[in-house]
Amino acid sequence: MDRSKRLSTHFTLGEMIKSGTAARKGIDNTPPEALIPKLTLLCTRILEPIRQHYGIPFAPNSGYRSEVLNQTIGGSSKSQHCKGEAVDVEIPGISNYQLALWIRDNLEFDQLILECYQSGDPGSGWVHVSLKQNASDNRSQVLTYSNRQYHQGLVR
Repeated sequence: MDRSKRLSTHFTLGEMIKSGTAARKGIDNTPPEALIPKLTLLCTRILEPIRQHYGIPFAPNSGYRSEVLNQTIGGSSKSQHCKGEAVDVEIPGISNYQLALWIRDNLEFDQLILECYQSGDPGSGWVHVSLKQNASDNRSQVLTYSNRQYHQGLVR
């Protein structure tokens, strides 16, 4: 599979499947070909609008995860990362809370989760965004995950 393949103007397949853990542990994190359209949708409908709005280059923290990689890092057994439907994002110099607010107010999504954010530390945590191919399946669910608990909405 060609990792240099562009899924959108600014994002490649390699960026969507890159994993330091997979590299260190020799885990194959190559997605099935059938998931490439889903990863492309994440790039065009989530990552590109973020890049265009902020004008700051960034690479996703985590996109696709193989089942083995997901288990290795302790990810949820229901993780949308394994389905090619989720991406974790941080933008250099932008508060993750502010990023989550912008996504909530401007993009279509299935799930938006502000994860491990600590008030007073704008760079803490990250933003998880999922998107389903069929727009009618998107739940528009907004959550904050902190102290091992999920809370409705974006909580500082």
